[in-house]
Amino acid sequence: MAPEYNDSYISDILTRTKVIALVGYSAKPERPSHRVAHFLASKGYRVIPVNPGLAGQEALGETVVASLSEIPADVKVDMVDIFRRSEDVGPVVDEALAALPDLKTIWMQLGIENAEAAAKAEAKGVDVVMNRCPAIEIPRLAA
Repeated sequence: MAPEYNDSYISDILTRTKVIALVGYSAKPERPSHRVAHFLASKGYRVIPVNPGLAGQEALGETVVASLSEIPADVKVDMVDIFRRSEDVGPVVDEALAALPDLKTIWMQLGIENAEAAAKAEAKGVDVVMNRCPAIEIPRLAA
Protein backbone atom coordinates (compact mmCIF):
# COMPACT_ATOMS: atom_id res chain seq x y z
CA MET A 1 0.00 0.00 0.00
CA ALA A 2 1.35 3.39 -0.98
CA PRO A 3 2.26 5.84 1.74
CA GLU A 4 -0.15 8.63 2.52
CA TYR A 5 0.98 12.07 1.42
CA ASN A 6 -0.30 15.24 2.98
CA ASP A 7 -1.60 17.93 0.65
CA SER A 8 1.17 20.39 1.45
CA TYR A 9 3.85 17.83 0.44
CA ILE A 10 2.14 17.25 -2.94
CA SER A 11 1.42 20.96 -3.42
CA ASP A 12 5.03 21.93 -2.65
CA ILE A 13 6.29 19.46 -5.25
CA LEU A 14 3.87 20.67 -7.92
CA THR A 15 4.62 24.34 -7.15
CA ARG A 16 8.42 24.07 -7.31
CA THR A 17 8.45 21.80 -10.38
CA LYS A 18 9.01 23.48 -13.74
CA VAL A 19 10.44 20.71 -15.97
CA ILE A 20 9.08 17.15 -16.03
CA ALA A 21 10.61 14.18 -17.85
CA LEU A 22 7.68 11.89 -18.61
CA VAL A 23 8.87 8.28 -18.99
CA GLY A 24 6.57 6.12 -21.05
CA TYR A 25 5.07 8.93 -23.12
CA SER A 26 2.68 7.68 -25.81
CA ALA A 27 1.76 9.46 -29.03
CA LYS A 28 -1.66 7.76 -28.88
CA PRO A 29 -4.29 10.22 -27.58
CA GLU A 30 -6.23 7.45 -25.82
CA ARG A 31 -3.26 6.51 -23.60
CA PRO A 32 -3.10 7.99 -20.08
CA SER A 33 0.54 9.06 -20.54
CA HIS A 34 -0.44 11.12 -23.59
CA ARG A 35 -3.35 12.81 -21.82
CA VAL A 36 -1.33 13.53 -18.67
CA ALA A 37 1.61 14.94 -20.65
CA HIS A 38 -0.69 17.29 -22.55
CA PHE A 39 -2.49 18.30 -19.34
CA LEU A 40 0.81 19.12 -17.62
CA ALA A 41 2.00 21.12 -20.62
CA SER A 42 -1.31 23.03 -20.62
CA LYS A 43 -0.62 23.97 -16.99
CA GLY A 44 2.71 25.55 -17.90
CA TYR A 45 5.12 22.73 -17.16
CA ARG A 46 7.82 21.93 -19.68
CA VAL A 47 7.34 18.23 -20.42
CA ILE A 48 10.19 16.21 -21.94
CA PRO A 49 8.69 13.04 -23.48
CA VAL A 50 10.77 9.87 -22.97
CA ASN A 51 10.07 6.85 -25.17
CA PRO A 52 12.71 4.91 -27.15
CA GLY A 53 10.16 3.95 -29.81
CA LEU A 54 9.36 7.61 -30.54
CA ALA A 55 12.86 9.08 -30.10
CA GLY A 56 13.57 11.95 -32.46
CA GLN A 57 9.92 12.78 -33.07
CA GLU A 58 8.34 16.02 -31.90
CA ALA A 59 5.76 16.14 -29.10
CA LEU A 60 4.66 18.99 -26.84
CA GLY A 61 7.16 21.29 -28.54
CA GLU A 62 10.03 19.01 -27.51
CA THR A 63 12.07 16.30 -29.19
CA VAL A 64 11.20 12.89 -27.75
CA VAL A 65 14.28 11.26 -26.18
CA ALA A 66 14.92 7.53 -25.89
CA SER A 67 16.09 7.68 -22.27
CA LEU A 68 16.63 10.05 -19.37
CA SER A 69 20.39 10.06 -20.01
CA GLU A 70 19.72 11.55 -23.48
CA ILE A 71 18.13 14.71 -22.04
CA PRO A 72 20.56 17.56 -22.81
CA ALA A 73 22.70 18.57 -19.82
CA ASP A 74 21.44 22.17 -20.00
CA VAL A 75 17.86 21.01 -19.30
CA LYS A 76 17.33 21.02 -15.55
CA VAL A 77 14.74 18.31 -14.91
CA ASP A 78 12.92 18.78 -11.60
CA MET A 79 10.66 15.72 -11.72
CA VAL A 80 10.52 12.34 -13.44
CA ASP A 81 6.93 11.16 -13.95
CA ILE A 82 6.93 7.40 -14.53
CA PHE A 83 4.41 5.50 -16.64
CA ARG A 84 6.00 2.04 -16.40
CA ARG A 85 5.03 -1.15 -14.57
CA SER A 86 6.06 -1.21 -10.91
CA GLU A 87 8.66 -3.90 -11.56
CA ASP A 88 10.26 -1.71 -14.27
CA VAL A 89 10.66 1.38 -12.08
CA GLY A 90 14.02 0.45 -10.51
CA PRO A 91 16.17 0.97 -13.61
CA VAL A 92 14.30 4.19 -14.43
CA VAL A 93 15.04 5.58 -10.97
CA ASP A 94 18.68 4.44 -11.16
CA GLU A 95 19.09 6.23 -14.49
CA ALA A 96 17.31 9.35 -13.21
CA LEU A 97 19.57 9.57 -10.16
CA ALA A 98 22.68 9.10 -12.31
CA ALA A 99 21.74 11.34 -15.25
CA LEU A 100 19.74 14.21 -13.75
CA PRO A 101 21.77 16.21 -11.20
CA ASP A 102 18.96 18.72 -10.53
CA LEU A 103 16.30 16.08 -9.90
CA LYS A 104 14.02 16.85 -6.96
CA THR A 105 11.13 14.39 -7.37
CA ILE A 106 10.38 10.87 -8.58
CA TRP A 107 6.65 10.52 -9.28
CA MET A 108 5.11 7.11 -9.93
CA GLN A 109 1.71 7.14 -11.60
CA LEU A 110 -1.54 5.56 -10.40
CA GLY A 111 -1.08 1.86 -9.70
CA ILE A 112 2.72 2.14 -9.71
CA GLU A 113 4.68 1.49 -6.54
CA ASN A 114 8.26 0.39 -5.97
CA ALA A 115 9.44 0.78 -2.38
CA GLU A 116 13.03 -0.22 -3.15
CA ALA A 117 13.36 2.39 -5.90
CA ALA A 118 11.65 4.96 -3.66
CA ALA A 119 14.13 4.26 -0.85
CA LYS A 120 17.08 4.74 -3.24
CA ALA A 121 15.73 8.09 -4.38
CA GLU A 122 14.93 9.25 -0.85
CA ALA A 123 18.44 8.26 0.27
CA LYS A 124 19.76 10.74 -2.34
CA GLY A 125 17.47 13.49 -1.03
CA VAL A 126 14.90 13.14 -3.81
CA ASP A 127 11.21 13.34 -2.89
CA VAL A 128 9.01 10.44 -3.96
CA VAL A 129 5.31 10.13 -4.73
CA MET A 130 3.81 6.73 -5.56
CA ASN A 131 0.38 5.71 -6.86
CA ARG A 132 -0.76 9.25 -7.61
CA CYS A 133 -1.37 11.27 -10.77
CA PRO A 134 -0.39 14.95 -11.01
CA ALA A 135 -3.27 15.51 -13.45
CA ILE A 136 -5.63 14.53 -10.63
CA GLU A 137 -3.72 16.30 -7.85
CA ILE A 138 -3.37 19.67 -9.59
CA PRO A 139 -7.12 20.37 -9.95
CA ARG A 140 -7.86 18.78 -6.56
CA LEU A 141 -5.36 21.00 -4.73
CA ALA A 142 -6.44 24.13 -6.59
CA ALA A 143 -9.88 23.91 -4.98
